[in-house]
Amino acid sequence: MSLDLTKVAAQVGNMVARLKASGEERRKRLQTALDTLNDKSLDLEGLKKKIDASQTTWLVAGLVDGLSPRYKAPPLPPEFSVLATDGSHIDVDRHKSTRCYLINIGAVVLQYGSSPQALLDSSPALYFGDEELVIAPNGGGRGQPIEGVLLGIKRAVDECHRLAELAKELPKDSSALALVDGSLILWGLAGQTYPEFVTEALLTKGFLRHLEEIRRLNAERRLALASYISFPRSTDVVNALRVALCPKEIIDTDKDCEKCTSRECEAVAGVQDRELFANTLEEGKRSALFSSRSSIVQKH
Repeated sequence: MSLDLTKVAAQVGNMVARLKASGEERRKRLQTALDTLNDKSLDLEGLKKKIDASQTTWLVAGLVDGLSPRYKAPPLPPEFSVLATDGSHIDVDRHKSTRCYLINIGAVVLQYGSSPQALLDSSPALYFGDEELVIAPNGGGRGQPIEGVLLGIKRAVDECHRLAELAKELPKDSSALALVDGSLILWGLAGQTYPEFVTEALLTKGFLRHLEEIRRLNAERRLALASYISFPRSTDVVNALRVALCPKEIIDTDKDCEKCTSRECEAVAGVQDRELFANTLEEGKRSALFSSRSSIVQKH
């Protein structure tokens, strides 16, 4: 059956009208968030303790050096490199007679300075052996198939592994920025009920081990590690502002929010962190530091 574009067009019109109608309310909420972020009268130490003591169903950023500080970027060194990895994969197809999956890791090294150069590389790997299709526990037993979410996590581990390999090739006393696509948090493991041996294989013996390799390289190099998300939808910092606006001393969203009628925190609901900082930071500046309080970070 073909798509009736005439009927879709009418629905698109309704969507546009609703977006326009909600625009003013959204601007008010963004302004409230900006005012709260820059409120010099906030008791930041008290807010930090309140965040730590509260139990919320949404992630709240931990405060490191306040809410509103902005810092200029340090001057660039005359010679430096940028390393980056990004991957893609083809998942297991259960309808095919041969079970297999493919992971492709792309890598780039850009050298800036007196001798600029670029290295572009792609490393595809096909996995088809029985031992490659599952994560097996030590001592035998039923393994966990590597497919779906777990395959995406394995790809992230391989991306980090390749980045560590590139960083090892940097000359001593050099300066470099190492970038991975997406997040430095393996969200696919958070809130899941995978067996412990799966978490150990992918996180402890995989992702964290490669991050530690990169950290150790700092002893002889000036190496920074970061991840890049092009269009983030996180609200962790805005959620810290929600905690600040809530009049309760300690928040328990499961117990308190349903009974609450004033809903002070709703004044910034729907605002995203990128909107907050797009309206706060000048070019070349960064925000204060914030820590993640996700369960996967807290545990590992």
